[in-house]
Amino acid sequence: MRRFLLPAITCAAGLLPSPAAEAKMLEGMGGGDAVSLQADQLDIDVLAGEATLTGKVTLAKGSLTVTCPRIELRFDHAPHVTWARGSGGVSADVQGVHAEAPSVELDLARQLVELSGGVKLTRGQGWLTADSARIDIATARVSLSQVKGGIPVAKAP
Repeated sequence: MRRFLLPAITCAAGLLPSPAAEAKMLEGMGGGDAVSLQADQLDIDVLAGEATLTGKVTLAKGSLTVTCPRIELRFDHAPHVTWARGSGGVSADVQGVHAEAPSVELDLARQLVELSGGVKLTRGQGWLTADSARIDIATARVSLSQVKGGIPVAKAP
């Protein structure tokens, strides 16, 4: 895989991303950690501050990893990734919670993950389904709507 740095794009707009592109966007979210992106294809509109990753797409930042067929993202002039939306069947893992949903929206500045379209969450032997889920990356707090599921109970001694 070839490495492709977004700051280089802003300095040399003539460079075109290649298939199987991998990008590291510095200081993508709070905390100063980099947002790492990997995809089969990366298309960037530098002037609009938008990018689309397609194919086998992975976005990772700290304990958060999102995989799906497509991620659209926005970045500012610095460049800092500010927002991302994944679609086509999403799998997300954050601090021991595994989530699956048709789509995900990430507010990277606020460190929020919002899954929608029917969500399944698992952690250990516990599982929950919901219409939507919101995960705070920093605190690993999860909020769900229209919930069903099963959570194991400890056996008595």
